[in-house]
Amino acid sequence: MDSTSGLPVRLLHDRLLVREDADSERRSAAGIVIPATAAMGRRLHWAEAVGVGPLVRSVVAGDRVMFDPEDKAEVEMQGRTFILLRERDIHAVAAKRVDNDGTGLYL
Repeated sequence: MDSTSGLPVRLLHDRLLVREDADSERRSAAGIVIPATAAMGRRLHWAEAVGVGPLVRSVVAGDRVMFDPEDKAEVEMQGRTFILLRERDIHAVAAKRVDNDGTGLYL
């Protein structure tokens, strides 16, 4: 069982289990709401890591990660939807533990 999320799962190798941010609507600079279904160019998404496999080096549970939604595999556990990714599919990591002299993202 993953102690951080309470889910009955142990991730293997370089896998991450993430929960996509609930706020999928975007706003323009003028404040107009852009629905998540609006067709736009390729756009990366943010999610929170809720579980990490033993070979993941750059992410810990609780970090926010940026990923390409076309690379995701969705899984449902205990009535909630999560996304399963490989560490190599992560484009950036945002966390408070990142050094102050850096950009705040691992690229």
